[in-house]
Amino acid sequence: MSTELHHLLIVYTAHVIAAGSPGPSNMRIMGVAMHNGRRAALILAAGVVSGSIFWGAMAAMGVSAALTRYAEALILLKIFGGLYLLYLAFKAGRAALASDAKAAAHAGPNGAALSGADLYRRGLLMHLSNPRSILAWIALVTLGLGPGSSWNTLAAILVGCAVLSGVIFCGYAIIFSTTPMIRLYRRARRWIEGLLAVCFGFAGLRLLLSRA
Repeated sequence: MSTELHHLLIVYTAHVIAAGSPGPSNMRIMGVAMHNGRRAALILAAGVVSGSIFWGAMAAMGVSAALTRYAEALILLKIFGGLYLLYLAFKAGRAALASDAKAAAHAGPNGAALSGADLYRRGLLMHLSNPRSILAWIALVTLGLGPGSSWNTLAAILVGCAVLSGVIFCGYAIIFSTTPMIRLYRRARRWIEGLLAVCFGFAGLRLLLSRA
C-alpha cells in the first residue's frame, strides 16, 4: 500500500468517526426526520453537508488555518456559534414543554413547520457556526498531506470526505424517518426534544466558555 493511500484511509476513517459521532448536527437531523419526515431531514442534511464542504475548501486554501493564528476571529466565531446553539436549545426546550396538540398544530397539516429554504439555511448555519468543524478540517488536511503530496491527494481528501459526509448525514435522515422511528418519536416526543435541548445547551455553553 502506498503512503498516500495509507494517509487517505486514515483521513477517511477519522472523518467517519467525527461526522458519525452524536453532535448538534446529527441530533437535529434525527429530530427533524422523526418529526417532519424524510424530505425535511434530507434538506437539513444538505445544508449541513454544504457547510462541511465549505470548511473543507477553506482548509484546503489555508484560510481556516489562518483563523487559528488570530484569536479574535476564532473567539467571535465561538460566540456566534455558542449563541446559535443556545437558541436551538431554547427552541427544543419550548417544544418539549408544549402539549402534543400544540406541537401537532405548529407542525402544520403536512407535518412541515419550516420551508425547504429555512431548513437548508439552518443546517448550513449550524455547521458554519461550529469552530470544531474548522479545526477538524485543518486536522484532516494536515493528517492527509505530506511533504511530497500532490493536488490529486488534496482533491481526494476533499471529494472523499464530502461523499462520506453526504452518506452519513443523509443516512441519519433516512433511518430516523422510517415508520418505527416516527412512532418512537410520537411516543417519546417530549423526551427527545428535551434531550436535544440539553445537547444544544451543553454544546453552546461549552463553546462560549471555552478558552482555546
